[in-house]
Amino acid sequence: MTEKIIRLKEINKSYGTNHIVKDLSLDVYKGEFLTLLGPSGCGKTTTLRMIGGFEAPNSGQVFINEQDVTDIPPNKRDVNTVFQNYALFPHMTVNENIEYGMRMKKIKKNERLERVNKILKMVQMESFASRKPKEMSGGQQQRIAVARAIVNNPSVLLLDEPLGALDLKLRKEMQLELKHLQKSLGMTFIYVTHDQEEALTMSDRIAVMRDGRIDQLDTPESIYNHPKTVFIADFIGETNLLKGKVASIQGNEATIELFGHKFKANKNDNFELEEYVNISIRPENLILSNEDSYFKGVVKEVLFAGSVRKLVVEIHNGEEIVLTIDDSSYLPGQEVGITWKQTPVVIA
Repeated sequence: MTEKIIRLKEINKSYGTNHIVKDLSLDVYKGEFLTLLGPSGCGKTTTLRMIGGFEAPNSGQVFINEQDVTDIPPNKRDVNTVFQNYALFPHMTVNENIEYGMRMKKIKKNERLERVNKILKMVQMESFASRKPKEMSGGQQQRIAVARAIVNNPSVLLLDEPLGALDLKLRKEMQLELKHLQKSLGMTFIYVTHDQEEALTMSDRIAVMRDGRIDQLDTPESIYNHPKTVFIADFIGETNLLKGKVASIQGNEATIELFGHKFKANKNDNFELEEYVNISIRPENLILSNEDSYFKGVVKEVLFAGSVRKLVVEIHNGEEIVLTIDDSSYLPGQEVGITWKQTPVVIA
């Protein structure tokens, strides 16, 4: 992925005194699945709408295929958008909904029908061609909304939380379908969600947004395993945030002390000797080990979580940590020893 298809250059967007997007720059590459992830109000949907032309930035530029489209209306941009409510025309059939954009572009009827049939087959909805939206489920409407958006072969498909209205089981099924469709088409998808699991499952890269800015832009694996800020560590998945102390610094390596146990970490430019730093340990990276434990605690709660159980353990300083186990023999009040199987992540 080396060819840039979208480029945002220092874009800003305000509504009155509310500064929503702040000096945001972003490159999106051809054929990738990029997700804008963040809590409500972080600016992700506003950013997507500026790419689509539905909002104009107060300053900065939007480029599509190296063309400055900042002042070009949505219908003149080589992108299409799938909204959360799907925005299907209720009085039109599936065929008519998908065909609508091509009719506006004066594409000949025979070609329109050929494209509609091809796209319906692709989303496995051939038998629904004559139905109207009210005669279909949410998942079926979602497929039609995607079909309508991609039938004109846009360079980029923008998706604004399109699975938000679906139940959990269907949502997970559609995540896989959308990812498969994106790969088979080789099309660039820019996807907005506040669902961390959804972003981790579907994306090639994730831009984690907070307060109008991108905190980290990286692969799902890197963002999960190596978060750059405390916000990301806490927002993505579940983690234990603890305080450790910088015991020594030598070259590019620092020694961190946590509960009396020391471990090595890559030196951060902000590290100072004897200072306290934030440490992130995922529940699945903690294990019970009474013989070689790094620290001890008392089981406070045992929570059933499907294929695993979660232990809430109160450690000696009154803090609580969570770890996952597949053993059902532990009970509240039991003393346990804990170690980790992967070096903790240090966030200065």
